Amino acid sequence: MKKEEYLDLYRQMVLIRRTEERAAELYQQGKIGGFLHLYIGQEAVSTGLVAARLPQDRMITAYRDHGLAINVGLTANEVVAELLGKATGMSKGKGGSMHMASVEKNFWGGHAIVGAHLPIAAGLALGDQYAGSDGVTVCMFGDGATNIGYFHEALNLSKVWKLPVLWVCENNQYGMGTAVDRASAVSEIRQKAEGYQIPNERVEGMDVLEVKKAAEKALKHVREGNGPYFLEIMTYRFRGHSMGDPERYREAEEVHRWQEEDPIGIYHKWLVENGKATDEELDAIVAAAEQEVEDAVEFAENSPEPAPEALFEHVYVEED
Repeated sequence: MKKEEYLDLYRQMVLIRRTEERAAELYQQGKIGGFLHLYIGQEAVSTGLVAARLPQDRMITAYRDHGLAINVGLTANEVVAELLGKATGMSKGKGGSMHMASVEKNFWGGHAIVGAHLPIAAGLALGDQYAGSDGVTVCMFGDGATNIGYFHEALNLSKVWKLPVLWVCENNQYGMGTAVDRASAVSEIRQKAEGYQIPNERVEGMDVLEVKKAAEKALKHVREGNGPYFLEIMTYRFRGHSMGDPERYREAEEVHRWQEEDPIGIYHKWLVENGKATDEELDAIVAAAEQEVEDAVEFAENSPEPAPEALFEHVYVEED
């Protein structure tokens, strides 16, 4: 990787963090409605995955999707405007927090129903297989989704049909307020892939370079026609499940321990120690990200609401 590529990974993670922190403030001010699931603490996962993919590879995820939207190239303007329900948002203000998507960026959406997007991912992969494309569908989901029927149906068919799909479980230790060991019969989520003879691996998810390395290996396996691969990426969300989460299910000391392994701090240290960047260069990236987010908030707040007639648009596919 070139220096600019190393620094761009840092820029993406910082931009995600600052966007999410500002989104939390806007939510508390009543400017964002509905649910809001923050990606703070998990930035290295989506950043590493997207850094490893090719343009033809599809991305699809659950409702914690703001970070992935930024990684695939959507702007802070589009993300914040969508959060505020404005017409300038990527989904014209109709998707909100949980339904960000962009066909142009090969980002097939955040999905609100737990586990329901896994069969969709299998369908996307089947379409690419049928069309003879070498694209891989990268499907991200939480540990809680692995206890849902959709999970088993999708994994089973992906193996039966040797679909070009990379299954990625973001194991952030909790399904809402339930710890993994209270809801899963196996100690490691990756073991669930064994039942379908899908090759699998557990990955350190607080290190963006480790995620990128594992994703490159997995994508190569899938792209060569070997069928699906499964990654369990170990990570942790620093905030609650959503903004309404009282967080009574975990101790403050536990959160603090994980925060000491902050993915941005880990990568900052690595870049400096390996001569890839100076503290001053990284501080400048942080300052630029903060300004970009403030500009995005101003843009979103000054953007128009969707027009009333927009309610009837994009309901059906319109052909010329």
